[in-house]
Amino acid sequence: MEQRTYNQYCATARTLDLVGERWTLLLIRELLTGPKRFRDLQASLRGLGTGLLAARLKHLEHEGLAHKITLPPPARTPAYALTEAGEELGPAILELARWGLKWAMGERRESETFHPGWAVLGLRACFDTEAAAGLRALYEFRIGDELFHARIDDGTIEARHGPAQHPDATITISETAFLDVTSRTLTLADAIESGAASASGDREALRRLKDLFRMPLSRSRTAGRSGLEHAESGQAGPGSGTAH
Repeated sequence: MEQRTYNQYCATARTLDLVGERWTLLLIRELLTGPKRFRDLQASLRGLGTGLLAARLKHLEHEGLAHKITLPPPARTPAYALTEAGEELGPAILELARWGLKWAMGERRESETFHPGWAVLGLRACFDTEAAAGLRALYEFRIGDELFHARIDDGTIEARHGPAQHPDATITISETAFLDVTSRTLTLADAIESGAASASGDREALRRLKDLFRMPLSRSRTAGRSGLEHAESGQAGPGSGTAH
């Protein structure tokens, strides 16, 4: 497959030459939370065919953004992991996620899939470093069948797939309730009260949990556009006064 290029001597254009093809950034998103087997990537990226997935992975390998590894025992199976260059795309992808939470999410469309494992990166995108100052705690999250954990260490976070060893607090929540909590139509306390979620462990760790992750307020990209267009054309917008 021939690689398309913008043919511009520009850092942004050169970067988009490498990661701008469809599915490429989502593959990097998946690998930012740790090495993945081919079948793991297939499960997380529904709609991406086997042939195209193989081609995108080959592209990432060729460009030095990912490489093949063998998972440690007991798995001992081939997998893909990011290189140093690939890992350094992490902050850019987190910023894209924060922008999307504010300007692009809105309500879930009927045709859209959701994978609870995507919340691992979401935790990092919404993490409040100031609220986590002085806290050292290990949280385990169980969303439906998905299991992951987050280690908080005095304003820093490390979020990974899989169970936590000796977690300080464990939160179990249904997939539906989790989406309601993240969309602010339900609080975690209400989810627990209704039985859609449960929380156990250290009381102080649980008390501080509600302040550790802050979703940006959703904004409309088109709000105020009509008034701006009227102003630019010299016309009065809706509701504007007229001088006499």
